[in-house]
Order: sequence, then structure tokens, then C-alpha cells
Amino acid sequence: MGYAEVYERAKSDPYGFWMDAADAIDWDTPPSKALFADNAPLYEWFSDGMVNTCWNAVDRHVEAGHGERIAIIHDSPVTHTRREISYVELRNRVATLAGALRAKGVEKGDTVIIYMPMIPEALEAMLACARIGAIHSVVFGGFAANELAVRVDDAKPKCIIAASCGIEPGRIVHYKPLLDGALEAATHQPDFCVIFQREQEVAKLTEGRDFNWHGFQYGVEPADCVPVEGNHPAYVLYTSGTTGQPKGVVRHTAGHLVALNWSMRNIYDMNPGEVFWAASDVGWVVGHSYICYAPLVFGCTTIVFEGKPVGTPDAGTFWRVIRDHKVKCLFTAPTAFRAIKREDPRGELIGNYDISSLETLFLAGERADPDTITWAQDKLGVPVIDHWWQTETGWAIAANPMGIEPLPVKLGSPSVPMPGYDVQILDEGGHPVPDGELGAIAVKLPLPPGTLPTLWNAEARYRKSYLEHFPGYYETGDAGMKDEDGYLYIMARTDDVINVAGHRLSTGAMEEVLAAHPDVAECAVIGASDTLKGQVPVGFLCLNSGTTAPAESVVADCVKLVRDRIGPVAAFKLAVVVDRLPKTRSGKILRGTMVKIADGEDFKLPATIDDPAILDEIGAALKSIGYPGA
Repeated sequence: MGYAEVYERAKSDPYGFWMDAADAIDWDTPPSKALFADNAPLYEWFSDGMVNTCWNAVDRHVEAGHGERIAIIHDSPVTHTRREISYVELRNRVATLAGALRAKGVEKGDTVIIYMPMIPEALEAMLACARIGAIHSVVFGGFAANELAVRVDDAKPKCIIAASCGIEPGRIVHYKPLLDGALEAATHQPDFCVIFQREQEVAKLTEGRDFNWHGFQYGVEPADCVPVEGNHPAYVLYTSGTTGQPKGVVRHTAGHLVALNWSMRNIYDMNPGEVFWAASDVGWVVGHSYICYAPLVFGCTTIVFEGKPVGTPDAGTFWRVIRDHKVKCLFTAPTAFRAIKREDPRGELIGNYDISSLETLFLAGERADPDTITWAQDKLGVPVIDHWWQTETGWAIAANPMGIEPLPVKLGSPSVPMPGYDVQILDEGGHPVPDGELGAIAVKLPLPPGTLPTLWNAEARYRKSYLEHFPGYYETGDAGMKDEDGYLYIMARTDDVINVAGHRLSTGAMEEVLAAHPDVAECAVIGASDTLKGQVPVGFLCLNSGTTAPAESVVADCVKLVRDRIGPVAAFKLAVVVDRLPKTRSGKILRGTMVKIADGEDFKLPATIDDPAILDEIGAALKSIGYPGA
């Protein structure tokens, strides 16, 4: 069955389609039906089934005779260590940790915050919570104390599991002082904390509150898996809110299992026992879905990578990992490839490694510009698949379903909607727009399994943020269009569509043009306020390593390129060369913050920013082109 037939079946018979997909999961009590719509527009999937995530991710593979299969490979160039953990070893470790948590009073329905670096113990903590029905909330390791405190007060954890430190190239990130600072600032206090002591830094424990990871597990009774209802929250993942108050995205257990398991075969073309590598972090949704849960539920080997695409030690580290561990599918953010391309524009380091095991590269997290895709296609010789999804959805809204039917790749498009997602392009009044026209991207309700049913303790905010603007739809917050073949084009966040003298223009389309310049490694375009035109686009260009062209000539070329390809209507006249762009730790460019700097407005330092000093550089660059408020 090809993509069109599969998609149509999911549309015409969603209940049958998803019940069939649910057959691949081990249930303690199978659900009586797929969709529960009594509380529409709040929908739930498989609510009355009883199931356990940890059983499906770990124990069932051991029971099926695959206990010696490698579940997790930890590859840490920053500590120069590697280790492998088999499924049977993982089961034993997780059962003991879960037993220790339970012995200290953590039960089904309690929340646990996990604040850890990219080490296997982070996954073990997530799975141990799932094993006993506790709801975990992973906070990105190294997050500032204030941001951690906000999440502690919202999630109200009974326990916090943390590590003594994280390790970045050339520095130790002291987690324990950040945790202590967060708990000093927080109103809610956990009953206890568990600290995994790393040899690079042993933290001082607070007597009576803090327990050593190994000591607190000594001599406990391992825990069995506790079945939970299909609509029991598996986790809460906080995503930055526009108000500064983080939004806690809730993930229900059963739909999460069914959707992720389905995606591994049908989107990523994986088979049990093969090696899948999502080069992300467990603090982000990709880490939840495709480092921890999906690969393990499907019986693959997952890689936990503690390093960077460049600098650990060089731009060849990805190829080394692929060679060493026989990676079949790599999933990362376009920004990682732009960093590699900038350091090694000709891809010369690839030739040092046998990467013949690699069959596909998937990109997500931000728009994948055509130049990055063509560079990767050319250098790797494998399909490069852009796909689009959100923290809220948990898995791909649009992708090229490599396990069903590889479709032609269209540069600049994440291809087509996945089964269960009825994607529409709407105008401000909520009416569908013709093919090729820019509009707001919305998904007809109900969303498929695995997507968010609500926000943590904030149903009214959920309705306001996602459901009220376009009744009957989930509002994605992204702007884009569809072509005549049904391919989607995600052009920008809705607030990145700028209005230049009455013309609605996509900053993403301009970035696509700029990225095609041979000397440009990475770029961003923002809309800055203008008294005459309302807004004007301003470009920021990072140049390739080894580029000899003067910055002024690259800027002049880029202005001409936009004029030639988009037209004078874009009014693109201002661009500046910068060393780097301000980004979150997951690689998203902080365009909204850049706009505020350009407009001279006050802004709150984003909690997720990788390096705050970059904002001063952006301010200086804007000043150099006549923005006094910068």
C-alpha cells in the first residue's frame, strides 16, 4: 500500500487505522475503542486501555529473547568514553532505580523532575518513572536556576533526579549549585533529591534531602511495571511560552506508545535491532520521542551522544559516530549541518570514515534551507528528508514516509502530511486559501494519537493558545502554503511573516535565497520596524570558514539575489555579516529577541539561549547599519 492509500485510510477510518496500529503494543487491558470524544474539542486516544511504557520499551524485548541486544550506546567525546547497555541490563538497572524511588514514597501519579546531561542514566530515570506510573518532567540540563525554579513550582515534583555536572567542550557545567539555587527560589520543595555523581565533579549533598544515586538504590526490591490508564500522563515537557510562563505540554501514555511505534517503521524505515541516532538532547521533545522512547519501544539501538557537531574534536565527529556504531538513520537539526558545512565546506572529513551503514538523514527543529539539504545530499549520497513537527505534537506532522513509500523530495518542503493530520492553510477568517498562497497552518481536529491533549494544569490556556483562533482546528503557529501535489511549505512562525508596505512576506523565503550564496554558511532574516513601510527585512549572514570575499561584497551580492528572486517588493536592502547567530541550546535562532534588539525594545533574556554574549554582538552589528535602539 502506497502513501496515498495509507493516508486516505487513516482519514476515512481513523478508528480502525489506529486500533490496527495499537495491536503492535503490549496491553494489560486493550482499549475498547480508539478515540474518546466526550469532551470535544479536548480529545483522548485509547483512554480505557491499561498499559505500561517501560514494559513496552524494555521488558517485552527481554521476554521475547532479545535481552542481549544493545539498547543504549553512550558515546561521549567530551569524556572520551563509550559504553553499551543491553536490554536485559537496562531492565535490571531501571527496575532497581524504580524500586528505590518507590521505597522513598514515589507512586503512580506523582511528578518527578529530571535535570541531567546526555548520559544513559537520564534515560534510565525517565523509564524508571514510567515503570511505576510516575509522571516525569525533564528539564534541560544546565538550565538557569530561575527557570528550573519556575518548573519546580509548576510541576510540584515529589523528587528531583539530577547529576552533579554536565560537560561542554572546555568547561564543566555545575548542575548542583543551579539545583540548589532553584530550590532556594522555589516555593514548592521536593521530598528528596537523587544526585548522580560524575567523576568530573563530585557535588556536595545537602544532608537529609539529597541522596547519592548508587547508595540510595542499595539493597532495594526491584519494581515491577505498574499498568496505567491510556490517558495517564507519561510526562510533562515545558516549552517556552510567549508570556514568560512556560507551557507544560502533556503526553498521554497510550497514544504516545502507538504513534511513536508506528513512526519508527513507517517514517524512518527502521527495523528492530538496527541503530537509530537522534543527535539531540533529552531536554527537548526530540530527545523524549527519538532518543528515549520510540527507538526502545520499537526494539532498536539508540545512541546517547554527549558532544557537539563541531569541536568535539572536529567537524568529522558525526561521521566517526556513524562509522563506529553502524548508524542506519541519523536525525538532527539543520543547524548541526550548517555548523559542519561552515567548518568543512567541501566535506573533506567525510572521506576519512566509512559511513556506508547510513541510509537516511532526517532533519527537523527549524526550516531546512535547500542549500543545506543539497550539500548533505551531495556529500553523503543518501536521501535527506526534511520533516516538520512540534513539541506539542510529539512526532511528525509532515514527512516523507520512507518506510511506506519514499516520495520525490522537493527542496524547501517537509513533504506531505502524515496519517491522522488533516493539514489546512487558512486565512485570517479561518477559510482555506488556494494552493500556492501563504496562510496560517492549522490541523483539523481531532489530532492523531501521541499529540498533546492539554497543557499541565492549564486547560483554559490550552484552549486559548491552540483551539480558539480557528474553531475546529489546532493552530500550529506556523505560516506556510501547499502546492498542487499536496506538499507543505513551512515558511515561518506566524509572527515571522512580515508586512512590508502592505505586502505579507515570508522571512523564511528570503533566508532560502541568502543561504544559496556560496559564501554564506548560515543566515537569519528578521522584520524590523520602519516608519514608512511598517516593517523592513534585515539579514544576518555568517560566512563559511576560509571565505576570502570581503563582507561588503557578500552583502551586496545577497541584496541583489533577494531582489532578483523575490523582487523589489521585498525591500531587502539591509544585511550585516556576523560571526554567529543567537540560538537556543536546541539550535533554534532567536529571531524574536533579535527583532526586539533592532526595535530598541526591552526583552527578557531567553532561558534557553546558548551564549548570552552573542546578543551584544547582534546589537553592535545592528548599530553599524543605523539602528540606534540596538
